[in-house]
Amino acid sequence: MSYCKQEGKDRIIFVTKEDHEAPSNAELIEDDPNDPYEDHGLILPNGDINWNCPCLGGMASGPCGQQFKDAFSCFHYSKEEVKGSDCVENFRSMQECMQKYPELYPQEDDNDSAPSGGADNAPSDSVPTSSPESTPATTENPAAS
Repeated sequence: MSYCKQEGKDRIIFVTKEDHEAPSNAELIEDDPNDPYEDHGLILPNGDINWNCPCLGGMASGPCGQQFKDAFSCFHYSKEEVKGSDCVENFRSMQECMQKYPELYPQEDDNDSAPSGGADNAPSDSVPTSSPESTPATTENPAAS
């Protein structure tokens, strides 16, 4: 026997094997591309940028929101052979603005992005160097014989 239960905003429908044997009579409603409340991705159906997209992480708002919008729009609509090469000044303006607000736009530290114990963290005197007097060690590969 199939049944339905509501959990918060979700409706959970349990069906039986017999319920699945009959063809569905559900009617799908076509999405309205002009619905302002419909969730869209970064680019709206008309080709405009969706500044409310969560994928932008709030960059379109805040003290540097306008600079971000200018730079991102320039890149999005760029027709240059190297896309965005005509937007350098916009991105420079955005970067200068972000540097004024380090608490809102923290810069990534190079040491944080390097894997721990990697070559960047090794002391310089532990890196092997070769000199003309040193002879490379040879190893014999028994499988090659």
